[in-house]
Amino acid sequence: MQRRLLVFLTLTVPFGAFRLRAQDAAQPTVDVPAGAMEQTPPPPPELPSATPQLPELSALDQAFNQTSLGKESDELRTRIALRDLQNQVERNPDVIAAREAAASARTDLDKRDRLREYYELKYSLMSAKASNSGLKTAVAQAKQEHIGQLSQPRVRPGPAGQGPAPTATPKKKKKKKTGKHF
Repeated sequence: MQRRLLVFLTLTVPFGAFRLRAQDAAQPTVDVPAGAMEQTPPPPPELPSATPQLPELSALDQAFNQTSLGKESDELRTRIALRDLQNQVERNPDVIAAREAAASARTDLDKRDRLREYYELKYSLMSAKASNSGLKTAVAQAKQEHIGQLSQPRVRPGPAGQGPAPTATPKKKKKKKTGKHF
């Protein structure tokens, strides 16, 4: 029994002391320094205007068209613009006639000549319709690629500046047999 009383007092006495301090009343007066009451309140923040100043829609379109999103996106944008130009030019009656003339050629040499004329016509119209210098450069590069495919320097060499000169391929030497057979 004494043991229980001892445990009870050991546990309740410290908690009781904390409980008594928690019930203390606050001090009746609050001391506020005299200079603290005389401070002016901060001015209210400025309200934003109802409608912000925005640039014209055409200016935004132009800004987004000029910004570069990276090399791959610029190449993709150029390819799309190049393809749009090709679609416009392919509907031209002169271009259609030149393509049909190339398709109806009877010999390979005649077909390459007519295709060269077709590419010259097609890419000159595309270059005239190109809107910027980057697109004109892409048109000129595509023209050079297509015309370059028409040259056949190994079959019939053309003029000196038309294509790469043919290179001789080295012949393989045959191994001589030594005569010993097992």
